[in-house]
Amino acid sequence: MTTAAVPAGEPDPGGRRAVDGLASPHPLGARLPGVYAEDDFTQRFLGAFDDVLAPVHAVLDCMDAYWTPSQAPADFLDWLAGWVAAEHTARVDGEPVPLAERRSLVAQTIPAHRLRGTNRGLVEQLRLLGVEAEVLDSGGSTWSATPNGPLPGTPRPAVLVRVRAAGAVPLRRIEAVVERERPAHVDFRVEVLPE
Repeated sequence: MTTAAVPAGEPDPGGRRAVDGLASPHPLGARLPGVYAEDDFTQRFLGAFDDVLAPVHAVLDCMDAYWTPSQAPADFLDWLAGWVAAEHTARVDGEPVPLAERRSLVAQTIPAHRLRGTNRGLVEQLRLLGVEAEVLDSGGSTWSATPNGPLPGTPRPAVLVRVRAAGAVPLRRIEAVVERERPAHVDFRVEVLPE
Protein backbone atom coordinates (compact mmCIF):
# COMPACT_ATOMS: atom_id res chain seq x y z
CA MET A 1 0.00 0.00 0.00
CA THR A 2 1.03 3.57 -0.36
CA THR A 3 0.35 4.81 3.15
CA ALA A 4 3.13 5.15 5.67
CA ALA A 5 3.13 2.57 8.45
CA VAL A 6 1.51 3.67 11.70
CA PRO A 7 3.10 2.27 14.89
CA ALA A 8 0.94 -0.21 16.81
CA GLY A 9 -1.35 1.43 19.33
CA GLU A 10 -1.41 4.81 17.57
CA PRO A 11 -4.48 5.98 15.65
CA ASP A 12 -4.16 6.03 11.88
CA PRO A 13 -4.46 9.67 10.77
CA GLY A 14 -5.68 8.46 7.38
CA GLY A 15 -5.27 9.99 3.97
CA ARG A 16 -2.84 9.35 1.19
CA ARG A 17 0.49 11.05 1.85
CA ALA A 18 4.12 11.11 0.80
CA VAL A 19 6.10 7.94 1.42
CA ASP A 20 9.85 8.10 1.89
CA GLY A 21 11.71 6.39 -0.94
CA LEU A 22 8.67 5.94 -3.20
CA ALA A 23 9.77 6.80 -6.73
CA SER A 24 7.45 8.08 -9.41
CA PRO A 25 6.99 5.60 -12.26
CA HIS A 26 6.87 8.58 -14.66
CA PRO A 27 9.48 11.17 -13.55
CA LEU A 28 8.78 14.59 -15.03
CA GLY A 29 12.47 15.39 -15.57
CA ALA A 30 12.86 12.46 -17.99
CA ARG A 31 10.23 13.98 -20.29
CA LEU A 32 12.10 17.25 -20.86
CA PRO A 33 14.23 18.14 -23.88
CA GLY A 34 17.95 17.46 -23.54
CA VAL A 35 18.90 21.04 -22.64
CA TYR A 36 16.73 20.85 -19.48
CA ALA A 37 17.42 17.19 -18.76
CA GLU A 38 21.03 18.07 -17.98
CA ASP A 39 20.18 21.10 -15.79
CA ASP A 40 20.59 20.21 -12.08
CA PHE A 41 18.23 22.93 -10.78
CA THR A 42 15.42 21.90 -13.15
CA GLN A 43 15.80 18.22 -12.21
CA ARG A 44 15.70 18.99 -8.46
CA PHE A 45 12.74 21.35 -8.95
CA LEU A 46 10.75 18.71 -10.84
CA GLY A 47 11.86 16.08 -8.30
CA ALA A 48 9.67 17.83 -5.72
CA PHE A 49 6.66 17.35 -8.00
CA ASP A 50 7.64 13.71 -8.50
CA ASP A 51 7.65 13.22 -4.70
CA VAL A 52 4.12 14.63 -4.47
CA LEU A 53 2.79 12.69 -7.45
CA ALA A 54 4.39 9.31 -6.61
CA PRO A 55 1.67 8.34 -4.05
CA VAL A 56 -1.02 9.34 -6.57
CA HIS A 57 0.47 7.01 -9.18
CA ALA A 58 0.79 4.24 -6.58
CA VAL A 59 -2.87 4.61 -5.53
CA LEU A 60 -4.04 4.54 -9.14
CA ASP A 61 -1.88 1.49 -9.88
CA CYS A 62 -3.59 -0.51 -7.11
CA MET A 63 -7.06 1.07 -7.24
CA ASP A 64 -8.79 -2.32 -7.36
CA ALA A 65 -7.47 -3.04 -3.84
CA TYR A 66 -9.20 0.10 -2.55
CA TRP A 67 -12.60 -1.25 -3.64
CA THR A 68 -11.99 -4.64 -1.97
CA PRO A 69 -12.94 -4.47 1.74
CA SER A 70 -10.34 -7.09 2.70
CA GLN A 71 -7.48 -5.01 1.22
CA ALA A 72 -8.54 -1.35 1.49
CA PRO A 73 -6.61 0.98 3.82
CA ALA A 74 -8.47 1.57 7.11
CA ASP A 75 -9.43 5.18 6.40
CA PHE A 76 -10.68 4.33 2.91
CA LEU A 77 -12.59 1.34 4.33
CA ASP A 78 -14.51 3.72 6.62
CA TRP A 79 -15.41 5.89 3.62
CA LEU A 80 -16.40 2.78 1.67
CA ALA A 81 -18.60 1.65 4.58
CA GLY A 82 -20.51 4.92 4.39
CA TRP A 83 -20.77 4.64 0.64
CA VAL A 84 -22.42 1.19 0.81
CA ALA A 85 -24.57 2.19 3.83
CA ALA A 86 -22.82 -0.11 6.29
CA GLU A 87 -23.81 2.02 9.29
CA HIS A 88 -23.33 -0.87 11.72
CA THR A 89 -19.52 -0.50 11.56
CA ALA A 90 -19.53 2.05 14.42
CA ARG A 91 -20.48 1.10 17.96
CA VAL A 92 -22.99 3.09 19.99
CA ASP A 93 -20.82 2.99 23.14
CA GLY A 94 -18.01 4.88 21.39
CA GLU A 95 -15.64 1.92 21.21
CA PRO A 96 -14.16 1.42 17.75
CA VAL A 97 -14.99 -1.79 15.92
CA PRO A 98 -11.80 -3.80 15.24
CA LEU A 99 -10.48 -3.45 11.68
CA ALA A 100 -10.93 -7.13 10.77
CA GLU A 101 -14.56 -7.02 11.91
CA ARG A 102 -15.19 -3.78 9.97
CA ARG A 103 -13.77 -5.38 6.82
CA SER A 104 -16.09 -8.36 7.24
CA LEU A 105 -19.13 -6.17 7.92
CA VAL A 106 -18.57 -4.02 4.83
CA ALA A 107 -18.07 -7.11 2.64
CA GLN A 108 -21.26 -8.73 3.98
CA THR A 109 -23.35 -5.57 3.70
CA ILE A 110 -23.05 -5.29 -0.08
CA PRO A 111 -24.83 -8.60 -0.89
CA ALA A 112 -27.32 -8.03 1.97
CA HIS A 113 -28.78 -5.00 0.16
CA ARG A 114 -30.56 -7.37 -2.24
CA LEU A 115 -32.75 -8.49 0.66
CA ARG A 116 -33.52 -5.03 2.02
CA GLY A 117 -37.16 -4.57 2.99
CA THR A 118 -37.77 -8.30 3.46
CA ASN A 119 -38.03 -10.39 6.63
CA ARG A 120 -34.92 -12.32 5.64
CA GLY A 121 -33.02 -9.08 4.99
CA LEU A 122 -33.94 -7.74 8.43
CA VAL A 123 -32.84 -10.98 10.09
CA GLU A 124 -29.56 -10.78 8.14
CA GLN A 125 -28.87 -7.16 9.15
CA LEU A 126 -29.48 -8.03 12.81
CA ARG A 127 -27.22 -11.08 12.47
CA LEU A 128 -24.44 -8.77 11.30
CA LEU A 129 -24.85 -6.97 14.63
CA GLY A 130 -24.52 -10.28 16.48
CA VAL A 131 -28.22 -10.52 17.33
CA GLU A 132 -30.33 -13.61 16.66
CA ALA A 133 -33.79 -12.50 15.54
CA GLU A 134 -37.14 -13.84 14.43
CA VAL A 135 -39.38 -11.59 12.34
CA LEU A 136 -43.15 -12.02 12.26
CA ASP A 137 -45.23 -9.88 9.95
CA SER A 138 -48.95 -9.21 9.77
CA GLY A 139 -49.31 -9.98 6.10
CA GLY A 140 -50.30 -13.17 4.40
CA SER A 141 -51.52 -14.77 1.23
CA THR A 142 -54.19 -17.34 0.55
CA TRP A 143 -56.17 -18.91 -2.23
CA SER A 144 -59.90 -19.48 -2.29
CA ALA A 145 -62.36 -20.83 -4.84
CA THR A 146 -65.04 -18.67 -3.21
CA PRO A 147 -65.09 -15.00 -4.24
CA ASN A 148 -65.05 -12.26 -1.60
CA GLY A 149 -63.54 -14.57 1.01
CA PRO A 150 -61.78 -13.25 4.11
CA LEU A 151 -58.43 -11.57 3.55
CA PRO A 152 -55.39 -12.95 5.38
CA GLY A 153 -53.31 -10.90 7.80
CA THR A 154 -54.36 -7.63 9.38
CA PRO A 155 -55.47 -4.41 7.69
CA ARG A 156 -52.58 -2.40 9.14
CA PRO A 157 -49.14 -3.80 8.24
CA ALA A 158 -46.82 -4.39 11.21
CA VAL A 159 -43.69 -6.31 12.08
CA LEU A 160 -42.83 -7.97 15.38
CA VAL A 161 -39.09 -8.56 15.85
CA ARG A 162 -38.15 -11.04 18.56
CA VAL A 163 -34.47 -10.92 19.47
CA ARG A 164 -32.18 -13.14 21.54
CA ALA A 165 -28.65 -12.40 22.76
CA ALA A 166 -29.39 -8.68 22.79
CA GLY A 167 -27.39 -8.08 25.98
CA ALA A 168 -24.22 -7.13 24.08
CA VAL A 169 -26.10 -4.78 21.73
CA PRO A 170 -28.15 -1.87 23.12
CA LEU A 171 -31.89 -2.08 22.40
CA ARG A 172 -31.86 1.39 20.81
CA ARG A 173 -29.30 0.13 18.28
CA ILE A 174 -31.46 -2.86 17.39
CA GLU A 175 -34.47 -0.57 17.00
CA ALA A 176 -32.42 1.76 14.78
CA VAL A 177 -31.55 -1.14 12.45
CA VAL A 178 -35.18 -2.28 12.30
CA GLU A 179 -36.31 1.31 11.64
CA ARG A 180 -33.82 1.63 8.79
CA GLU A 181 -34.45 -1.78 7.19
CA ARG A 182 -38.24 -2.11 7.38
CA PRO A 183 -40.54 -0.86 4.63
CA ALA A 184 -41.51 2.75 5.38
CA HIS A 185 -45.25 2.10 5.72
CA VAL A 186 -44.87 -0.82 8.20
CA ASP A 187 -45.07 -0.29 11.97
CA PHE A 188 -42.71 -2.33 14.13
CA ARG A 189 -42.16 -3.53 17.68
CA VAL A 190 -39.03 -5.12 19.12
CA GLU A 191 -39.48 -7.80 21.78
CA VAL A 192 -36.46 -9.04 23.73
CA LEU A 193 -36.75 -12.74 24.64
CA PRO A 194 -35.04 -14.07 27.79
CA GLU A 195 -31.86 -16.08 27.28
